[in-house]
Amino acid sequence: PKTQTPDPIPIPMDLISRRTWMHRAGAVFAWAAAPKSLFAQAAPGPLPAATAEQRTTMATMAQEFMDKFKVPGLSVAIGHRGQMLYEQGFGYADTKKGEEVTPDHLFRIASVSKPITSVAIFTLVERGQLRLEDHVFGPDGLLHFGNAESLSDRVKAIKIYHLLNHTGGGWDNKANDPMFAQALMDHAKLIEWTLRTRPLENEPGKNYSYSNFGYCVLGRVIEKITGRPYDAWVKENILKPCGITTMELGGNRLADRKPREVLYYDDNPGRPYGMNVTRMDSHGGWLATARDLVHFAERVDGFDAPTDILQAETLRQMTLGSAANPGYACGWSVNAVPNWWHLGSLPGTFSIMVRTARGFCWSGLVNTRTEGLGPALDQLMWKLAQAVPAWGA
Repeated sequence: PKTQTPDPIPIPMDLISRRTWMHRAGAVFAWAAAPKSLFAQAAPGPLPAATAEQRTTMATMAQEFMDKFKVPGLSVAIGHRGQMLYEQGFGYADTKKGEEVTPDHLFRIASVSKPITSVAIFTLVERGQLRLEDHVFGPDGLLHFGNAESLSDRVKAIKIYHLLNHTGGGWDNKANDPMFAQALMDHAKLIEWTLRTRPLENEPGKNYSYSNFGYCVLGRVIEKITGRPYDAWVKENILKPCGITTMELGGNRLADRKPREVLYYDDNPGRPYGMNVTRMDSHGGWLATARDLVHFAERVDGFDAPTDILQAETLRQMTLGSAANPGYACGWSVNAVPNWWHLGSLPGTFSIMVRTARGFCWSGLVNTRTEGLGPALDQLMWKLAQAVPAWGA
């Protein structure tokens, strides 16, 4: 049998929530008999290719999912310890022009950007340039916005690990999410405005409250420590070592659409192109192919091949849930199997990236967001992986 872990904190669906149903709708399924060791070794590869009949079955599964949830375009990729087992595009990147989705199409990945930022932070920790215990704000903090002495004691108490595991004390992603306010402000002005006008509701470390703003701040920490723009440093130090050269930050308007980027579809056509996506950089701004996300996940999965870009102890810390929410670690949702994953949601897009205890990494990307789509995309990816029994997913 398979089990599902529900979201301990109900998250209502609304226009501005980037993480719609993050756990509730996207809890990853896991075999009850899966290995319990954090770095249990998966079966040795290579695994056999899917047969023509199995690929037909997988295509039927994908089409049924798309029909049910009115999905224009879908891209999926499944890998196992460095071996790409399956990648396929379905439907349309542009319905008017009849442009079909291919594995090379880029999608907004929304909050799946958070694991990338987390890995960047832990890379700096490994290099001795940062500590998880470092304070973020205040006279002794890494960042200085406005009058440091005038900040509340709660704000001064925020540490790097609080932002990583969403226990910073507030600034959550509900109706007053700072990242969807003051659209014309740059990062610095938005942070100053938030510190001045949005007091923290709780003491840092005590409560879990999913915060896009917290990951925005982590992006600024990366810039402060490295002296480089967030995306430039991440491309060179995180993505390039993973063999990824195609990812970049998304634009805001339809006119900003990148080459090979899909169009985004919503009941309200203006929604996908009425947000400051570029400002979301470190919490939700990346564009990627499904293949890119598999390559990234495989390089931080804890298995012996391909070689991880972080050390085993670092990965253990990164995937350790907090006391406030054992189901969320540092940029990753986690369970006891252990599987690691993250979902992303914006008007016009939904995404998922999964690392399983059996050594598989996969991703699914769609260019719309409809009711119930989150858990269905999660289940689809498991069904696709299990459509080839020889893989042992």
